[in-house]
This record gives sequence, C-alpha cells and structure tokens, in this order.
Amino acid sequence: MKILFTLVWIMAATVMLGASSCLAEAPATYQVKMETTKGTFYIDVQRRWSPHGADRFYELVNSGFYNQCAFFRVIEGFMAQVGINGDPETQAKWRDQTIQDDPVAKSNLRGYVTFAKTGAPNSRTTQLFINFQDNRRLDQMGFAPFGYISPEGMRVVDTLYNGYGEAAPRGRGPSQSRLQLEGNAYLKREFPRLDYIIKASVVKNGKR
Repeated sequence: MKILFTLVWIMAATVMLGASSCLAEAPATYQVKMETTKGTFYIDVQRRWSPHGADRFYELVNSGFYNQCAFFRVIEGFMAQVGINGDPETQAKWRDQTIQDDPVAKSNLRGYVTFAKTGAPNSRTTQLFINFQDNRRLDQMGFAPFGYISPEGMRVVDTLYNGYGEAAPRGRGPSQSRLQLEGNAYLKREFPRLDYIIKASVVKNGKR
C-alpha cells in the first residue's frame, strides 16, 4: 500500500509539473514581428489584457507555429483570421490544446488582436483574428484582445486578400475542416490568392 501511494504521488507530481510547463508565463509586454506576403507589421502584446491568451501566443510564436500560416478568412469591414498550421501533423498536435478564458479587458476595436473561440467555455487554441473596425459587439461574447497593431501596421493588414470572403460552408472561402486535414496544399491548389505569414518572431521582450 505504501509503495502504491508513493507511485500515485509521483505520477500526480509529474502531471502537475507538465501542466505548469505548458502554462509558462510570457513577459508583461512583448512585441511580435509579422512578416507577411503583403509586408511587415508588429503586434504589441500586453499580458494584463488577456494573460492566458498572451501566454499561448508567446508559446506559439516561439515554436514557429505561425510560419507559413494563411490568412484563410478575411472579411472586408470585419476581420482577418489566421492560425491553422499548413502542416496537418503540426496542426493535429495543437488542435485540442485549449486554454482558459480571460475576462475581456479591452474592446475589439480596429487594430486589436484576439484569439478566436467557439461558443463553448475555454475553447481558444491557435486561431486569432485582427479587427478591421469597431467590433465591440464581440466583447459580450467573451472575445478578449491580447495585442494591438498600430495604424501604420494596419495599412498592411488592410491589403490582405479578401476576395474569397466568408469561409465554407456559409461562403465560398476555404473550409476549415479541409484545411485542418489537407494543409496548405489544399489552399495553394484551390485558393491561390490568399496571403500568408512568412515568419512570426518575438523581437522585443518586456518585463516578466
């Protein structure tokens, strides 16, 4: 019995250690450089706005997750969405790695960057969107911005290709389910005009 108790304790400690490593805290402020097919812009992240969101974004950028990710859902006057990895194996590893919700501290105004989510609690994973306009109606739905793009940077974001419109099945744009399964090969073949993040990198760290 004593040996069994010791083994259970060791297993529990291991699980707790793994969970804490997955929740590594990002700096209080940091800046991410987004090099895209339409030019470069920067996202200034404030961890206090959305702690879990800022931590996940920091983790994903440092892992190279967003490199070669397509802006697969760009809707004029609304937002630009990105964050499904072009390699199906990489995407599968992250697809169900959800994070806890954060209270909404900043409104979804033009230039603010926010993780996408479903209607279910704690459903944020890797997808994010950039607000083109005043979308503060999203605040009441729990969409919590974690970063901001300057007006100069938004001039680049405004040029992202939006000709495909809403995603399938509601529109004629890419199907998220097919993108998850087939990756960028699907997009290159059927939606060749989409823009991409070439490289995302942390270029300035703030205080921890």
